[in-house]
Amino acid sequence: MISERLRPPHAFSWFAIALGVIFLGSLLLRLWRIEQFNTLVFDEIYYPVFANRYLTGQFVYNSHPPLSQTLMAVGMWLASGFPAEPDVINGLTGSMRSTFSYRWLNAIAGAAVPVVGGLIAYHLSQRRSLGITAALLLALDGLLLVESRYGLNNIYLLLFGLLGHLALLQGLSDRPRPTVIMRRVRWFRDYRGARFPQLRRFSDWVSDRLRTRRPLKPGDYFTLAGFWLGCAAAVKWNGLGFLLAIYGLWAIVLMLNWLTPQAISFPCNRLANLTPLNMALYFGLVPLLTYGIAWVPHLLLNPHPNLWEVHRQILAFHHAVGSGAGVHPYCSPWFSWLLMWRPVAYFYATARNFSETVPAYPALPQAAVNVVYDVHGMGNPILWWGATAAIIILLIQVWRDRPGDRGIGLYLLISYGANLLPWANVSRCAFLYHYMAALVFAILALAYCCDRLCWQGSPSRWPWGVGIITLCTVAFWFWSPLYLGLPLSPESYQLRMWFSHWI
Repeated sequence: MISERLRPPHAFSWFAIALGVIFLGSLLLRLWRIEQFNTLVFDEIYYPVFANRYLTGQFVYNSHPPLSQTLMAVGMWLASGFPAEPDVINGLTGSMRSTFSYRWLNAIAGAAVPVVGGLIAYHLSQRRSLGITAALLLALDGLLLVESRYGLNNIYLLLFGLLGHLALLQGLSDRPRPTVIMRRVRWFRDYRGARFPQLRRFSDWVSDRLRTRRPLKPGDYFTLAGFWLGCAAAVKWNGLGFLLAIYGLWAIVLMLNWLTPQAISFPCNRLANLTPLNMALYFGLVPLLTYGIAWVPHLLLNPHPNLWEVHRQILAFHHAVGSGAGVHPYCSPWFSWLLMWRPVAYFYATARNFSETVPAYPALPQAAVNVVYDVHGMGNPILWWGATAAIIILLIQVWRDRPGDRGIGLYLLISYGANLLPWANVSRCAFLYHYMAALVFAILALAYCCDRLCWQGSPSRWPWGVGIITLCTVAFWFWSPLYLGLPLSPESYQLRMWFSHWI
């Protein structure tokens, strides 16, 4: 029975424990020394500043929707009561705040991304090994780590988009039987006789409701998916790539089912059961309403310009941004992201010794530099290149697979393409971090290939799968000083800059 086979991940204790360990490890890595560099790092000159203006009731203009700044403002308000050392407090946001206050919420969101990615892999395949492999590889990427250690907005886009896809896959899966709650409510069972019949009936009703928990229906999950996808778009407009992936997958499933019935494997084949009205409701109206509601706090504080005018201004801003090194030295074309050709330096400072405070102004002369602090927005090279190779392998596999085995490959390829290919039509300066949404699905593709090598192929192939995961782990350790901003000697720094265009 399918319903017997498709049990939720929490039915397997070791699976939940493994995901929990990955989450805790990711969280500790993100929180470790998160307050270092008492300054605004990279685009922190925008988002924490805007968040602080929300808290102080000042006018805010931003070139992106406001949800990430709203969340950051909540995090800063919550952290205002936390104790902090004087050397990590500054007034660069417009108020005296610790660096921890505008970074800690990003760390939690970033630590959740590998877990959500692992659950997506599990629901796609019903394989716990694939879920764990996917979560582990996502936890080993450097760019995802860097983006979640500072007050930036891309990690929220990623988390909300992945939560939308996870909710969709949960809605497409068979649900388990209602969970029995062992604790039963018997507060008023001792009342006998006719004096309190209404009270006893109410008690029975409460007890019956608490004894079993109604599982969410598919429509509930699809509504939740629409909500999360609307949140992704309310962080940045390129969050719409996650929504585009769902529409693309739905259209292709309908077409393939019409040409060759049972051409797509479970659970993606169930997308064919969604009517155009369902799609318009769950993945049109719900995201649109969520996107609009996300603007409410901003508009209450900034009623002028109105919603229509502010969108016109945002669009005009992005059209006016040029491209190329003349606009920004780290601009890069979309096709170069596949090879991680041009990483971005988020922070760079030098010192005479390890005890010297950074950043220090003015910059030291090159001859006096003995220590380098660098935060580089770059991925794990081995993981990154392996993920690109996995996408190519998956393309070949989907073409060769017999009907009925294409569900996982099609889902990953369409989701990857929907988050990458629209950038080919973007004329403004773009950066490596714009590849993050597509990168997640490329890493899931690599996890899928490794899982097949380890468990579904010839016994002689499993060392290849284990070897790839081991290489990714070693590479993460080697480049981790650049992700975490740890002090390096100039020689150690150059050792990690394999190409001149990485600097």
